Amino acid sequence: MQNAEEMSSQKELKEAFVSNLNGTSLGEVALGSFLAPLCLISRGLFLILYHLGRGALPLPWIAHLVLDFSMIILPLVLSCTVLSDILHLVILGLTVVSGAVLCYIYRTKRPTRPSATSKDTAAKSFFQSHIQCDQVPFVTIFRVLVNVKTAISILAVDFSVFPRRYAKTETYGTGVMDFGVGAYVLANALVCPEARRKEVSGSKLSQVVKQLVSVWPLVILGLARLVSVKMAGYHEHVSEYGVHWNFFFTLAIVRVAASVLLALFPVNGSWLLALLIGGLYQVTLEMSGLKYSIIHNNDRTGGFLQANMEGVSSVVGYIAIYMAGVQIGLYVMRPRTQVKEWIRVIWNLLLGSAVLYTGLILCQASVEPVSRRMANLPFCLWTIAQSMFFLSCLATADVILFFMKTVSGCVLVSSSWYPCRKEASVSEEKMEKKVQGLCLIQAVNRNQLLFFMLANLLTGITNVLVDTFNSSDYISVCVLLSYMFINSFAIYILHLMKITVKFW
Repeated sequence: MQNAEEMSSQKELKEAFVSNLNGTSLGEVALGSFLAPLCLISRGLFLILYHLGRGALPLPWIAHLVLDFSMIILPLVLSCTVLSDILHLVILGLTVVSGAVLCYIYRTKRPTRPSATSKDTAAKSFFQSHIQCDQVPFVTIFRVLVNVKTAISILAVDFSVFPRRYAKTETYGTGVMDFGVGAYVLANALVCPEARRKEVSGSKLSQVVKQLVSVWPLVILGLARLVSVKMAGYHEHVSEYGVHWNFFFTLAIVRVAASVLLALFPVNGSWLLALLIGGLYQVTLEMSGLKYSIIHNNDRTGGFLQANMEGVSSVVGYIAIYMAGVQIGLYVMRPRTQVKEWIRVIWNLLLGSAVLYTGLILCQASVEPVSRRMANLPFCLWTIAQSMFFLSCLATADVILFFMKTVSGCVLVSSSWYPCRKEASVSEEKMEKKVQGLCLIQAVNRNQLLFFMLANLLTGITNVLVDTFNSSDYISVCVLLSYMFINSFAIYILHLMKITVKFW
C-alpha cells in the first residue's frame, strides 16, 4: 500500500514539474540557432586541419562516430543543461575560435598578401563558383537536428538540470520544446514529394489513398504510446494534448489532411492556404468560444472531443505550419549551381523570417501571445519565422564550409556542398561516398522515424531505471549522454550496413 502511495506521490511531483511553465524569450530561442551551425563549422575545420597536417581521410568508422558525437551532439546536450545559463558565452567562444582557425587556414594556403584587385577577383570567383546540386545539405541537417534536439529534450525535461524555461509552456509562452514540436512538422513538409516536385504516378485520389495508408506506423506508435503510458502509470501532462491524444496522432492527421489539400489546390499556393487556415482558425478561436473551452477544460468526462480538445483543435494550426513548410521546401529545394544563388537564398530566408517576426509581434500585441497548446496563429508565425532563421544559419555554415573546402583543397567534409568538377576521378567519387557513409548526420537521416521511435523507447526505459527527479546535475548529464550515444550508435550501425528500416 505504501509503495502505491509513494508511486502516486512521485507521479504527481513529476506532473507538477512539467506543468504551469511560461517559457523563455523569443531572443533566447533565436540565440540557440547559432550553436549547431558553429558546431558544424568547427567539425569541418577540424577535418580540414587534420587533412592539411597530412592526415589520411577518411578516419576509421569509430573515429568518425566519436568525432560527430563529440562535436555535434555533446554540445547540444550541454547547451540545454549545465551550459544553458552561459550559452551566449559558449557561442561567442566558438565564433572566435572558428574565426581564428578559418583565418589560419586561409593564410596558410595563401601565404602572399594579395592586392585589393586580386581580393576582389578572388571574391568574385568564389561567388560565381559552381557546386554539385544533387543535394541541399542544410535542409538535411535541419531535419536531422530537429530530430536530435527532440530526442534530447524528451528525456532531459524529466531532469532538474534542464531549465524549466526551455520546457513546453502551459498555455501561453515560447519554450524551446514548443518550437521543437512545430519545427518537427515543418521539417517533414520541407521534403514531401510536392515540395521536391517529385513526379508521382497515378491519380490524385490514389496519391491521397497512398498517403492515408503510409501513416499507419504513426497511428500504431500513437496507440502504443497511449497504452504503455496508461499501463505503466507514467506521468502525463493532460493539458498538453489531452487524455488520449499524443503527437503521433497529430503527425498522422496532418500528413493526410495536407495531402488532400495539395491534391485539391495548386502546390505553389501553399503559402496562401497556410495563411487562410491559420487566420480562419484564429478567428474561430476568438469568435466561437473555443479558446475559452480549451484553456478552462477542467472536465474531461464529456466524451472523446472534450477529453482531447487541445490535441484535436491544435491539428488545424499544425496543418497551417505544414503548408508553409511545403512552400519553403518548394523554394529551397529548387536546383541551383552557383554560390551567389545560394547566398541570395540565405538573404531571402532572413528577409522572410524578419517579415514573419514583425507579423508575430503585431499579432501578439493586438490578438494574443504564442500558444503551443492551441497552435494559434502567433504560434504558427513564430514556428515558421524561427525555422526560416535556423535554416538561414545552417545555409550560412554550408557556404563557409564550401569556401574552406575551396581554399584548402580538402573536400572530404560530409554533409556539406562539394565543388563541381569537370572531371572527377572514380577514386575521388568513391572516397566522397565513403565519407558520406561514415557520417552520423547521414545515419540519422536514413532512419529518422526509427531514431525518433528509439528515443521514445529509451526515454521510457530510462524513467523506469533512473530517479530522474532527484538526480544530480552530473548524473543527469551522464545519463543523457549515454542515452544519446546508445541511440546514435544503433542508428550508425544500421547506416554502415546500409539498412533502411521502413514499415510502409
